[in-house]
Amino acid sequence: MNLLFFLTPKQDVLFIYEDFTLRQALEKWANQRYATIPILRRSGEYVGTISEGDLLWGIKNLAADGTGFEDVPIARLPRRRDYKAVPVTTDMTALLRGVLDQNFVPVVDDRNVFIGIVRRTSVLDYVYRNFDHEELVRKPPRPKKAAQTQM
Repeated sequence: MNLLFFLTPKQDVLFIYEDFTLRQALEKWANQRYATIPILRRSGEYVGTISEGDLLWGIKNLAADGTGFEDVPIARLPRRRDYKAVPVTTDMTALLRGVLDQNFVPVVDDRNVFIGIVRRTSVLDYVYRNFDHEELVRKPPRPKKAAQTQM
């Protein structure tokens, strides 16, 4: 299956540009229900992600320093974690691996230009609709192998 089937295009994704100030990011993010959003260059290239926590810690640290935060560029804020982007040619196995660790998977073209995201919920919905539910009831999950201890 092609990941484009699951793609939410860039035009429908909330994102900010890396040259935004903290104030601009907060204004754009206001009244949205996203915990993490992509950061892009003006050229469209994917830079990484920023979370609500990153913004809050940034504000806290700037306030402790006595620095006003309205004109602070987003690029100056430390980010805890960037979501790893995948190329548009990624296979389903790699896509599934990505949604296990991230709420969404950013998708880029061969020039690292952001084209959209694949949301975890889209992939899980597809798996749920196409899963043999009776097989799950018949076959309990295999137990995980216990770590071998050395003596």
